[in-house]
Amino acid sequence: MGGQESSIVTEYILKILGLDICADTLVGNEMLRGISGGQRKRVTTGEMLVGPAKALFMDEISTGLDSSTTYQIVNSLRQTIHILGGTAVISLLQPAPETYNLFDDIILLSDGQVVYQGPRENVLEFFEFMGFKCPGRKGVADFLQEVTSKKDQEQYWYRGDRPYRFVPVKQFADAFRSFHVGKSIENELKVPFDRTRSHPAALATSKFGVSRMELLKATIDRELLLMKRNAFMYIFKAVNLTLMAFIVMTTFFRTNMRRNVEYGTIYLGALFFALDTIMFNGFAELAMTVMKLPVFFKQRDLLFFPAWAYTIPSWILQIPITFVEVGVYVFTTYYVIGFDPSVSRFFKQYLLLLAINQMSSSLFRFIAGIGRDMVVSHTFGPLSLLAFAALGGFILARPDIKKWWIWGYWISPLSYAQNAISTNEFLGPSWNQIVSGTNETIGVTVLKNRGIFTEAKWYWIGLGAMVGYTLLFNLLYTLALSVLSPLTDAHPSMSEEELKEKHANLTGKALEGHKEKNSRKQELELSHISDRNSGISGADSSDSRKRLVLPFTPLSLTFNDTKYSVDMPEAMKAQGVTEDRLLLLKGVSGSFRPGVLTALMGVSGAGKTTLMDVLAGRKTGGYIEGEITVSGYPKKQETFARISGYCEQNDIHSPHVTIYESLVFSAWLRLPAEVDSDRRKMFIEEIMDLVELTSLRGALVGLPGVNGLSTEQRKRLTIAVELVANPSIIFMDEPTSGLDARAAAIVMRTVRNTVNTGRTVVCTIHQPSIDIFEAFDELFLMKRGGEEIYVGPVGQNSANLIEYFEEIEGISKIKDGYNPATWMLEVSSSAQEEMLGIDFAEVYRQSELYQRNKELIKELSMPPPGSRDLNFPTQYSRSFVTQCLACLWKQKLSYWRNPSYTAVRLLFTIVIALMFGTMFWDLGSKTRRSQDLFNAMGSMYAAVLYIGVQNSGSVQPVVVVERTVFYRERAAGMYSAFPYAFGQVAIEFPYVLVQALIYGGLVYSMIGFEWTVAKFLWYLFFMYFTMLYFTFYGMMAVGLTPNESIA
Repeated sequence: MGGQESSIVTEYILKILGLDICADTLVGNEMLRGISGGQRKRVTTGEMLVGPAKALFMDEISTGLDSSTTYQIVNSLRQTIHILGGTAVISLLQPAPETYNLFDDIILLSDGQVVYQGPRENVLEFFEFMGFKCPGRKGVADFLQEVTSKKDQEQYWYRGDRPYRFVPVKQFADAFRSFHVGKSIENELKVPFDRTRSHPAALATSKFGVSRMELLKATIDRELLLMKRNAFMYIFKAVNLTLMAFIVMTTFFRTNMRRNVEYGTIYLGALFFALDTIMFNGFAELAMTVMKLPVFFKQRDLLFFPAWAYTIPSWILQIPITFVEVGVYVFTTYYVIGFDPSVSRFFKQYLLLLAINQMSSSLFRFIAGIGRDMVVSHTFGPLSLLAFAALGGFILARPDIKKWWIWGYWISPLSYAQNAISTNEFLGPSWNQIVSGTNETIGVTVLKNRGIFTEAKWYWIGLGAMVGYTLLFNLLYTLALSVLSPLTDAHPSMSEEELKEKHANLTGKALEGHKEKNSRKQELELSHISDRNSGISGADSSDSRKRLVLPFTPLSLTFNDTKYSVDMPEAMKAQGVTEDRLLLLKGVSGSFRPGVLTALMGVSGAGKTTLMDVLAGRKTGGYIEGEITVSGYPKKQETFARISGYCEQNDIHSPHVTIYESLVFSAWLRLPAEVDSDRRKMFIEEIMDLVELTSLRGALVGLPGVNGLSTEQRKRLTIAVELVANPSIIFMDEPTSGLDARAAAIVMRTVRNTVNTGRTVVCTIHQPSIDIFEAFDELFLMKRGGEEIYVGPVGQNSANLIEYFEEIEGISKIKDGYNPATWMLEVSSSAQEEMLGIDFAEVYRQSELYQRNKELIKELSMPPPGSRDLNFPTQYSRSFVTQCLACLWKQKLSYWRNPSYTAVRLLFTIVIALMFGTMFWDLGSKTRRSQDLFNAMGSMYAAVLYIGVQNSGSVQPVVVVERTVFYRERAAGMYSAFPYAFGQVAIEFPYVLVQALIYGGLVYSMIGFEWTVAKFLWYLFFMYFTMLYFTFYGMMAVGLTPNESIA
């Protein structure tokens, strides 16, 4: 089966996981559109299932999946485990009752202790033994997650003969050991294991699944595929080299160059520039390697392959590309510049530059393998380049290198390259004329003047050194990937209040200063929420709104026969499809009203997010048809962005600001200028109370999965950032995805609180528990293909929804205790449609419910008497100057709290200044020889070039992180592109000024340049603006390119 593009197992797993519909779609990332978040999660699961593993440890595999798909996956796993005799331990966040019932054993962990471990059938018996009972319409999994919590536990106490007393986690754990299931496990563990019962599959005879050759073949095939998919990167590099070659050949054009000692120095400069250009060409390997490392570390730790099987293809497969890239440069420039016309020397230069390019790529892969982080790697990459170049024999001639640095000359790859390329050129026939008054040729004189060796053997020594360094760096790269681990681990923030709660859950001890404020009132009373009517009365809404400082206008949103299509992909046209457009939404209609919480649901690929993006105006491509109105007036995107909020599924925020600062920034730019600073701050405080973030106000947001806020806290922050804009309509894309039942309840309480203020709220949701599903007022259900099949109220205990589907002939009745959300998706699936021979979309269009909805849409599409269309005098809430000040304010905070960028950059500058100062010590005062002037200019050239390159490279990861935030904030109508660019550019001025002062002060004094105020200030002036130029160039490169590798 090895080496095949597909196999029966692969196809089977794709079908089980529902990935067959996107099997040939790119996975994608933040900047490359690919499969959805739920599909990406299933790819991770499939990656494990297609292998031979008999023991599976699966963490949160249901995140982003609808409940019916989760059920299908877990059911397939259950059958596989039972038939093949494997073991699976699966953690799930919000399992539906039917999914929970598939498990044989349950392990309940709370605050680091095992509360229960044993058969699923006995878990409720244990908690009843402890005095707690699961309510009838409560999912057992949700009950288990809440019963150990101090805030939730009391509602489940059922012993009326004795008063409730909080049972801490430690007491549960101790009681379990005396429970019959706990005793049974303890007795089982006391019996020594009988080795005769060992399964032969438990002993692995080889570390990896296939032979070494097959491993290598598989990784070569994958690397080839990735290179094809990333062809733009290699084309871009070749074009870049072509442009550089054009600049070089026009600068050093041979009609202006003669064969003498004076022009020999210029030819030497052209050779050094060739070395430099080819060295820099390998710099792109740095970003490409770092971006691939997370996947490598995951697969290496799972024993997919050893490090050498990964590093060899990344080296070997680059060699043919090197021939093309170097060929573009050498074939273009060699004869135009006028190097020695000998064909053998032409090909020797080509061969040497090939070796240099390979050495450079290997060096930067090695640095990336050690750094494992974009900022760290972009700091040490230019540092190594600078050290090698400064000690390479051109910038500072070998005889002038101080004795304490001469060792650096002998280990620098560029010193060997410089000797090799120089001897190849200047020992050629065209440089054989004798210099008058000496017995030496012009070529030898030029070499001696620059301290370069004059023996022909140095070409072969240099070529051998390049090959040796290439092998060494690849070996070190392999070694680094073999022994090093990923650089960062996740460290979510935890507020003092949460720490106290954890301590109380564990020990049961009351904490000093902690008062119980009617905990059940603060928790999401979802069981009571389902008792309300489908809407909220105007009086109720009004009462809720009075609690907020800023008023808002409740608005409805209607859409009638809305269609969305994109150009037909070429791949589908090649398969015989004749249509020019692919229809993703097929004429959907509905209405969202103030004070009504609407769930937008459907299986993966139904078009939920597509519909939400169309309504919110987030679709920048494609074709939108149909009527969309806001309180009866046609929707205009410019004004709609001012009264709406959009909570994206991926919680994108600036990592180096606090929660409070994030809200201040959003409110500053999105609330109108009439709202003064005091009212704005009061409103922010109210919103933080509403979404329960007050205790975390000073916590840094951080990077997802690395540090800062937990997933649930990020979700609430995303909602808060939109709420401080005081919108009338809010769209939320999967607000509970990736959360456990308790965290999802907290987020849903936030959502419910938002609706209770009278706002219009729409949420896409994947696998809600019974409680969360019944917290919604209305449901907009879609089927795959972009058609609605139910639009209407959920009803008390989901009665309206269940009644609608059970009336359809052939639909099975819902079982007792079954989750209506899961049942609804199962009975309306494509398989059910085929089996029953019906189209659920057509059934809905023929229903009385559809007619009522059409009447409602018609009613809401008419403007109320006395109302006015939305109109704002300006596109943005705040003036251009305010936008600039706000963006600069946030950048100031971000830079100050980002020492991995700001502090490392200053430290790098100090190191470079000390290196240069000691390398060029007191050479500034020596002006007798022309070589002394070359050395002085070399120090300035190297500083300008390499510190500039470091600035350019290290700023790019910072800009990349903020770029995704910029896209979200600009789409929300917070500011235009210019104020954002102004903030990012302006904040660099003081930091680069400090950098220039540190470098200039140290280097100027250590090199011994002439001490006059004017000369020193001119030196600082040019250093400062050169560093700024390179820094801004790095920012511009990110802005112009799709990813960091190309930038």
